[in-house]
Amino acid sequence: MGEPAATFGYSNVDPADKPRLVRGVFDRVAGRYDLMNDLMSGGVHRLWKDAAAARLNPQPGELIVDCAGGTGDMARRFTALAQAAANRRGGRPASVVVVDYNEAMVRAGLDRGGDAGISWSVGDAQGLPLPDGLADAYCISFGLRNVTDIPKALREARRVLKPGGRFLCLEFSRPTSAAVRGVYDAYSFKAIPAIGALVAGDRDAYRYLVESIRRFPDQAALASLMVGAGFSRVNVTNFSGGVCALHHGWAI
Repeated sequence: MGEPAATFGYSNVDPADKPRLVRGVFDRVAGRYDLMNDLMSGGVHRLWKDAAAARLNPQPGELIVDCAGGTGDMARRFTALAQAAANRRGGRPASVVVVDYNEAMVRAGLDRGGDAGISWSVGDAQGLPLPDGLADAYCISFGLRNVTDIPKALREARRVLKPGGRFLCLEFSRPTSAAVRGVYDAYSFKAIPAIGALVAGDRDAYRYLVESIRRFPDQAALASLMVGAGFSRVNVTNFSGGVCALHHGWAI
């Protein structure tokens, strides 16, 4: 028999088992997920997210899908920018639909409050509970590497976008220089699981997060998958030397 088609960190697993395994990780870390992101990145993830939200550039009247939206970090950025755009240009501010596979993460987001302009839903990136051609923009931030079938999730993103809609994926990627890769690998495999054990009480969950980053397609490979899913004018912006990358494309 061939190798299983799905990965869970550095392990190969049956595709039917991956959703349960990933859900277990995020069930365990949901309550301290945002704190851990700050500690793991030294707060730099906030700058990456700010840049991605500015690139999406919400406009009055738009509908934005925030897939794998977790606790709403990106959604709140979108609604703040949407309100500012509506104040300048008039009209109704853009609204955001958060879809996340993990109910515990959605609950953690709802508990934070301040949800004007945001609706929340539990759903799968590979089978979104949304009709065709609904959204003006779709963003998935630090979530695509957790799906079982990345091409299928990309096709779903393309399906729910209107013609001319824009797609953004913010995700950890491959550092562009060997020197940065060496430092990043040492920090990731030694420091991040230790921080996870200390702050969240879960070394294994954060070891999975590190391993999932290493097995995620690099910048060029993900861009190719986007083209295969039907996106046009695909481009990539590296942040922090390629530690993180923003992929952008159009549903044309």
